[in-house]
Amino acid sequence: MLKESKDGYLLNLKISPNASKNEIIKSDEGVKVKITAQPVDGKANKALLEYLSKFFKIPKTSIEIVKGETSKEKTVLVKCKNEEKLQKLKEFFK
Repeated sequence: MLKESKDGYLLNLKISPNASKNEIIKSDEGVKVKITAQPVDGKANKALLEYLSKFFKIPKTSIEIVKGETSKEKTVLVKCKNEEKLQKLKEFFK
């Protein structure tokens, strides 16, 4: 789910576009993120980055999709220097 890399932290997420509301669901299988945007023209990817940015209070420019642009299975890289915000991220993905 959460791995440290030389550039930041990698999150493995399963995305569910076209949802009724934006939310993050933790389960035994991993973390699923429901996004209201449709998977058309990158709208769902953009909405995912915006939602993660708001949820973890990390700038959008510090979050990028590194794998799975067109897939429901995505790997997201979080590059953040703020230790307090990184701690919240680590605690959430325990």
